[in-house]
Amino acid sequence: MTLRLAVALDSASFDAGEWAGWVRRADEARLDFVTFDDRFGKRGPDAVLTAARVAPLTRHVGLVPVATTTHTEPFHLSTALATLDYVSKGRAGWQVRVSADPAEAALLGRRDPLQVPALFEEAADAVEVVRRLWDSWQDDAIIKDVPTGRYIDRDRLHYVAFDGKYFSVKGPSIVPRPPQGQPVVAALAHSPEALVFAGKSADLVFITPSDVYSAEKIKSKLDPALKVYADIAVFIGDDALVRRGSATSDAAVFAGTAAQLADLIAAWAASGIDGIRLRPGDLTEDLTRITDDLVPELRRRGLFEPSSATTLRERLGLPVAVNRYEGAVRA
Repeated sequence: MTLRLAVALDSASFDAGEWAGWVRRADEARLDFVTFDDRFGKRGPDAVLTAARVAPLTRHVGLVPVATTTHTEPFHLSTALATLDYVSKGRAGWQVRVSADPAEAALLGRRDPLQVPALFEEAADAVEVVRRLWDSWQDDAIIKDVPTGRYIDRDRLHYVAFDGKYFSVKGPSIVPRPPQGQPVVAALAHSPEALVFAGKSADLVFITPSDVYSAEKIKSKLDPALKVYADIAVFIGDDALVRRGSATSDAAVFAGTAAQLADLIAAWAASGIDGIRLRPGDLTEDLTRITDDLVPELRRRGLFEPSSATTLRERLGLPVAVNRYEGAVRA
């Protein structure tokens, strides 16, 4: 069985050259996508801006930054992520995150944090607004009609008209519909509430099983239409056990050789997951081992094959995103 392969990038570095080097390494190995971690209370660069910075330097790899819906306006999220899809030529995604941390709430000063169920309810509304804004321009809205002086056909722009508990957004977007139509929306399903949210709002879900049996159990609870990736924190090499030390993670932690990691991935493939997201313990040593040692081993075993798809949606096997306003007539 062939699996898709992704890598999680998490660093506080403000060195653009370092970020470019990490993402280029993943791009040259033809990994399917990389994720950029972020949170309000984390020291480091903004994930969406970092992804946009490295996008023109890459050709194949998908770019999936974390962006938090808590305290963030969905209109701003929609425009930033649509712009990322343009500069990457259809390789953008979005990993949705919520924040229940009072310290993070204090950074913005808007309000106290909500309870967990309400946070995910708000996140679902935010995703719905963002998706509507992405669709608010039909694909043929830009007409550039010189004789009449019209740049856009206003009948092909639509008000999103969302009026909910947490947001009231009229729209339309100020950015035309992204190249993918709908960039890929991802979520980390680390709680019952997150599992429900992923089933309602996401295209792709990251799970954190401890072994192949728990991976099967978690996947059985998810909508079959969701793309499911299992997370593994990895330390690769002769000194992997030493470097791992007492490291803990919400995901399974692996320490060993690239061949042993390939054995583990082969075993987990039997659970029916669509892919693996590797979390390197060190973005220099372990990422290099992933691209130089693990990827060739997985290809040799027929467990991974680079995709020729040009957009992230295509690469993940997601359907074409049909505009919800197709055929609508502006009032």
